[in-house]
Amino acid sequence: MRPTLLLAALPSLLVAQESVTTLKDQKALAVTIYNDNLALVKDTREVRLPKGESRLAFQEVSAQIRPETALLRNLTHPKDFWVAEQNFDFDLLTPQKLLEKYVGEKVTVVRSVPNESGAGAKEVREEATVLATNNGTVLQFADRIETSIPGRLIFPKVPGNLRARPTLVISLNSGADREQKLELSYLTGGLSWRADYVANLAPDEKTLDLSGWVTLTNQSGAAYPNATLQLVAGDVNRTQPRAERVYEMAGLAPKAAPPAPRMAEESLFEYHLYTLDRPTTLAVNQTKQVALLSASAVPVRKEYLLQGQTYYYTGSYGDLGDKQKVGVFVEFDNKEASRLGMPLPKGIIRVYKRDSEGRAQFVGEDSVDHTPKNELVRLKLGDAFDVTARRKQTDYKSLGKQGKFGFVHESAFEIELKNAKKEPITVTVLEPMPGDWEVLQSSHPCTKAAAGTGKFQVTVPAEGKAMLTYRVRVRW
Repeated sequence: MRPTLLLAALPSLLVAQESVTTLKDQKALAVTIYNDNLALVKDTREVRLPKGESRLAFQEVSAQIRPETALLRNLTHPKDFWVAEQNFDFDLLTPQKLLEKYVGEKVTVVRSVPNESGAGAKEVREEATVLATNNGTVLQFADRIETSIPGRLIFPKVPGNLRARPTLVISLNSGADREQKLELSYLTGGLSWRADYVANLAPDEKTLDLSGWVTLTNQSGAAYPNATLQLVAGDVNRTQPRAERVYEMAGLAPKAAPPAPRMAEESLFEYHLYTLDRPTTLAVNQTKQVALLSASAVPVRKEYLLQGQTYYYTGSYGDLGDKQKVGVFVEFDNKEASRLGMPLPKGIIRVYKRDSEGRAQFVGEDSVDHTPKNELVRLKLGDAFDVTARRKQTDYKSLGKQGKFGFVHESAFEIELKNAKKEPITVTVLEPMPGDWEVLQSSHPCTKAAAGTGKFQVTVPAEGKAMLTYRVRVRW
């Protein structure tokens, strides 16, 4: 049977002139969360301070507070107000911690023994000194030593350095004896956010509806009730953080609600700031979602892409593989003309399309980086099932050195593209070619997509096939 621990009439061991403030004193709370497990908390409370020097126990701060970033400001009576010292007490009150703090100290052991009459039981109290708590408890009684707790323990008081919750203890000087409004700001770990997007493709795959959600996770060890919530999107430079405690997340994300109006957005330095239009509560160990944006009928383009490899052009390879994968991409413009035009925080876009019965089916996802307005959003959703490719090198020769070029190669290729769909498609073939390259001959026009990339556009008929042939010379 596990022993029970009783705290008898707990007098505080805290020094005189210590004021305590909890969430009941809170007047305002603002939380700004960054992408990389970092948040700025501004906690405003109304506290009565005595005039002169005293200590303030600022309770219910984040368990992952970075104490070196804490700043306490007096908003009511800043004259003659200053902070002399700050201590973060994170050694929290638990039965085991309390026992450890009493090593070398006396406690009272209470156990039940039968009455001499044999009816019922009575309590017997003995004093004992706690000798050790490593891998078990060792107690020294007046006439013996025991290695287990024979009953429940009574402790006379709670040690001053053991707190029931994370507490920032601040030694300060106040210029007035009155109620004062104090603002504590600090950086903390354990708060994070990410953007998640849901895109629904239209039946003709020419437009999509896009909903953006912010997923918030609170693992900081503190709650943030009715907070003004702001999110910063961008890569903020930080020095190497020290090791932080990791808290396990409990629960699952709630089901998404119908889209709400988009969050207000503004530029902040070289980042973007998003502000929720209403207060929200971030509970301990909670993941929640709030609406970020909503857009309908965004024009979208679909592309089938076959990607080559640089090494194809530097040696003899023959048959380079049957049924090579043809990737499927969709892209859209983040412009007002496309019914968007809002800076998009980095996140994952999941794409759905309805089947013949009207049920939404998942068709792929891709991650996007921070995307400013007027930029292109391009997503790879997977590889086509009904579109395949076979590539073969039909000729190769090494032409030795030519002038400043140490290697000159000439290769010929054929690519057979098959389409099992009931409608014609266009496949983009991108060929990365090394060095100084030149297409000598081709069945389809070749354009220079980039300095080292040739691009072919091949139309493949419905339930048919098309052949791309070309010869290229590379010098490097």
